[in-house]
Amino acid sequence: MKVDILVAEIGSTTTVVNAFNGIQTDNPVFWAQGQAPTSVLDGDVRIGLQGAIDDLCKKMNIDSLEYDEMLATSSAAGGLKMTVHGLVYDMTAKAAKEAALGAGGIIHYITAGKLRRTDLAKIKDINPNLILIAGGVDYGERDTALDNAEMIRSMGLKTPIIYAGNCENQEEMKLIFDQESGMKLYNVENVYPKIDDLNVEPCRRVIQDAFEEHITNAPGMEHVRDMVNGPIIPTPGAVMECTKLLYECLGDLIVLDVGGATTDLHSVATESDQVARIMISPEPKAKRTVEGDLGVYVNRMKVIESIGEEKLREECVKMGIDLDKTLESYVAIPKNEDEIKLVERLTKEAVLRAVERHAGKIRYVYGPTGRSSVAEGKDLTQVQYIIGTGGALTRLPHRVEIMQEIAKHNETGMLLFPGEHTKILVDNEYIMASLGVLSTRFPQAAIRLLEKSLDFKFPEKKEQSYQSKYIDELNRVSEEARQKEEEYRKHIEESEAMGYDMSAYKNPEPIGGAHKNQDGSPVKRVEPEEDQEKKAIQKGEGLQGKWAAQDMGDCSHECPRCTRTHCDDRKDS
Repeated sequence: MKVDILVAEIGSTTTVVNAFNGIQTDNPVFWAQGQAPTSVLDGDVRIGLQGAIDDLCKKMNIDSLEYDEMLATSSAAGGLKMTVHGLVYDMTAKAAKEAALGAGGIIHYITAGKLRRTDLAKIKDINPNLILIAGGVDYGERDTALDNAEMIRSMGLKTPIIYAGNCENQEEMKLIFDQESGMKLYNVENVYPKIDDLNVEPCRRVIQDAFEEHITNAPGMEHVRDMVNGPIIPTPGAVMECTKLLYECLGDLIVLDVGGATTDLHSVATESDQVARIMISPEPKAKRTVEGDLGVYVNRMKVIESIGEEKLREECVKMGIDLDKTLESYVAIPKNEDEIKLVERLTKEAVLRAVERHAGKIRYVYGPTGRSSVAEGKDLTQVQYIIGTGGALTRLPHRVEIMQEIAKHNETGMLLFPGEHTKILVDNEYIMASLGVLSTRFPQAAIRLLEKSLDFKFPEKKEQSYQSKYIDELNRVSEEARQKEEEYRKHIEESEAMGYDMSAYKNPEPIGGAHKNQDGSPVKRVEPEEDQEKKAIQKGEGLQGKWAAQDMGDCSHECPRCTRTHCDDRKDS
């Protein structure tokens, strides 16, 4: 038997292979799946890969399986261990962190500013697969990144280096990480080229390239290319690739993956105009967070601690289950009704806490002008779809109801959560990671396969015309002006309520005095009588009124029309 594509997911404990046919047609098919224990720790990944293929053959009652191409994702041997080093934590360090997480890296250590001896000791102890150095906007601060690079080189590691800081330092970095250093350097565009400007996608692509080069040389993975002849990317990075592909089809969305050890949340979404106006720092369009304490098996006690043991016991009584007995029997995958009920409760807690940590919120700040609102973190209010993948959210009976709890969890309205209008979808075949790596070669086939796994027909994309975009922008500007006017009016009302006289602000003088009549024509300004008399004097039309009655004997100013002098009231003399 021969298939078009095999995609291997090489995990830390299990290797899964998914077989696909009809890749070049309009109707690609997910044909079969096999799995076996991962054999990286045994010294040869090929044993586990072949075992998974043999399992697939057994399930499909075939003697052998051939394939045109095999692609792979991997989280074996600890995944892609990274350390990240920037200049300011909330700026360049944060941008570098977002790039690493989005590419599928597992960040073990982050520093901001110049490295200290204790930092170097931690880096050496971690022994990362990849080190990311950032720092300084383009043509800005240079020294910190260069000093950090020199210190990292002095450690004698052979770890590849990615530099994604001030572009002026790139040539210097080549001199620091030269051939003698034994550390391969990847120079990439700055992740933070200007203030409040994130540029993480170029760095993400390079991280994945560096990972593929590294993983093929890792212990136990040296012979992986004997079987895998296509791309190899980190498993979390593959899920992010699939999430970005779904964004092109569906718009703003989040993907939740609740596992035994961690909970991953991927989002691709743009902030609303209202939130964008009050955001205090930028957020990447595509964002990934990893909650290492939110796992429903390995870290189940941490999740129970988050719920509260006493509260959970009360809930278990209502559900009719014995918590202690169920925890004792539960091993990795729930096998009976009591275990399923408990894992569903743990999954709900993991989902809510993960979204809480990933999403932003509105908070109040107080200053000289009073209270104002600011937004910080990722805005998920525009999200239209929540997608569940991973073992828990694809296999539990009440998986949809668990994800529906997200919108209900925003009681104060201050969290930037998806609303109740959001549609829930499930990766029923549990193949999003495989389709993420498949999309790098066959995007249209990946889209068709996603429709089948999600059991949802994607809407036809309609290209917005230039004229429509122009009108939308005008409407947006008009709405912003209306809102500002409304805010100004409310400010006046609040000031008046506090006792201030705001009459001068309620009817300000139009620029140039351009008052209008009811028909829209400008109102002619009527000059005071005194001004009329002054103009008459200047024109030589006689000295009248109080000007003619002034004592003219002692003034040094001369009248422009005669030799007689006027008093100091003549301001135009």
